[in-house]
Amino acid sequence: MSVIPAEKLAEIIDVLPILCVDIVMQNAQGEYLLVKRINEPRKDQWWVIGGRVLKGETLEEAARRKVSEETALQVETMQPIGYYEAVAQANPFGLRFQYHAVSVVFMTVVDSFQAVRLDSQSAEWKFAKELPSDFRVRSFNEHGSEESERLEKGFLSKGERGT
Repeated sequence: MSVIPAEKLAEIIDVLPILCVDIVMQNAQGEYLLVKRINEPRKDQWWVIGGRVLKGETLEEAARRKVSEETALQVETMQPIGYYEAVAQANPFGLRFQYHAVSVVFMTVVDSFQAVRLDSQSAEWKFAKELPSDFRVRSFNEHGSEESERLEKGFLSKGERGT
């Protein structure tokens, strides 16, 4: 797995959305682990942990890496629950273009008694009763459409799928 140099990443972010993971971490009391971000986007805001998927990583590997890097916590199970898409004017480079990220959102349960050790991306952490109001996770099958249900059950023929 490799990391793109900052100047090259800025060029990429200027023309393409970035694939990310966000992790909703909940304790036994049903509270959510939030971190106060140091960098854009969402600088100085309470948010869930997450970040870019690196080449060669599966989505779950990326989510586990972000949990470990950003909180030093260990989690047993992790489940994808939907996606979150953000287009923001602020970007990590302070340049004049929009930052567009598409995140696959994972859910996990954490032990409230594990010691949280933040990395350099966050200033503080807390457990909160609610997620940030603008963190709107969309279900993969949000619309519950008949076509989606039939596809999940394998009932669509090749012709119905457009292949």
